[in-house]
Amino acid sequence: MTTAFLVLAIGLLQNAAPEGAKPPAPPAPAHVSNSFHFLIHAPMAEAAPLFGPNGERAWAGKHWVPEFLYPQPATDVQGAVFTVQHGPHTSLWVNTVFNLAEGRMQYVSFIPGVVVSTIDVRLTASDASTTNVDVTYVRTALDTSANDDVEELGRSDRESGPHWEQAIEAWLKQHRGQTR
Repeated sequence: MTTAFLVLAIGLLQNAAPEGAKPPAPPAPAHVSNSFHFLIHAPMAEAAPLFGPNGERAWAGKHWVPEFLYPQPATDVQGAVFTVQHGPHTSLWVNTVFNLAEGRMQYVSFIPGVVVSTIDVRLTASDASTTNVDVTYVRTALDTSANDDVEELGRSDRESGPHWEQAIEAWLKQHRGQTR
């Protein structure tokens, strides 16, 4: 029994932190920033309204169903406040910048206890019939238990460009009745 105690004591001493060493810091909440870029074959004046929360309904699919708290009736304006259901979570969104003429939209989204996100959309006319779209998502976990979710959202954000481009181009094709 004395030998077992001695082996245990030596093991503890070998694994002990050096004198004056600080314990490891707890993990920090995850923070990710991801961007993507694509082109839309439409003039900026036609493309820009598709990036409002209500305008996005046209192309974003069945999971984008904003419920407007302000304004009523639902209208894409700076200061709009709305919720969106994401599986078991409801996110609260605020449209902090909405400037169609300048092609600038920004949103802040919040899922209590999980994540805060900003989504920044910038449109620039490439020429009279094509618009460049740059989108940046910045997400911060509100609790370290959400770190893996925030990291996964970041990976998904990074890969969203082709989906957005295809969905918008399909909607434009159908809406215009043109073949491209």
